[in-house]
Amino acid sequence: MAGHSKWAQIKRQKAKNDQARGRMFAKLAREITVAARQAGGDPNFNPRLRTAIDNAKAENMPAENIDRAVKRGTGALPGASYEECTYEGYGPGGAALFLECLTDNQNRTIAEVRHIFDKRGGNLGVDGSVSWMFDRLGQIYVDAGRYDEEALLDAAVLAGASDMEREADVFLITCQPGDFHAVQEGLREAGIEIREAELGMVPKSEVAVEGREAEKLVGLLGALEEHDDVQRVYSNMDVDEEALAAAAS
Repeated sequence: MAGHSKWAQIKRQKAKNDQARGRMFAKLAREITVAARQAGGDPNFNPRLRTAIDNAKAENMPAENIDRAVKRGTGALPGASYEECTYEGYGPGGAALFLECLTDNQNRTIAEVRHIFDKRGGNLGVDGSVSWMFDRLGQIYVDAGRYDEEALLDAAVLAGASDMEREADVFLITCQPGDFHAVQEGLREAGIEIREAELGMVPKSEVAVEGREAEKLVGLLGALEEHDDVQRVYSNMDVDEEALAAAAS
């Protein structure tokens, strides 16, 4: 979990420039559109849409962008029809990678993802090749500077969370997938603001990657994250802070 959390911190730093923020907004909009298409445009009756909108608001995505994404999902505005797909593989140093994508052309996406893997020293695998190394869990991030740790833990457990730990400037609350939306609701009812939430892939164990292999792995992660169709990248890597920090420069 630590490797993914460190990488998440780096992504937040990189998203401060305009190009990165534009790319992030586009990915958030896709998630909103897909959520609205699946279960309607009212977030009060569509938990996935509510989570997607909350995540977009936490990143200061303009309200008009959110509204357009919802309307594209409901059909009130024209837009591409996105499909959900996943890809699995290995990066330099033997780190496992699991990708979640939203695409309007799976043939194009898999060809481009394979090219990135090949160019950056990785290997794209078949379905199931690395997914067994991960557990799908709800992951909820809360600003560590705003809440008392003990009080937050009490609220999280009461809401149904299974664990909480501090990762840099956030508390990371985890729960089972079936409790994901209930835990978020419980935290909100306790007056706690959620920075970000997702149903993520958490590694069961980590692989240490060092030196040149770590640099290559970070380069592969960055290239995958920059692809328009790649929504999230998960890894079981354990990479030192310096190698990850270099990605933010």
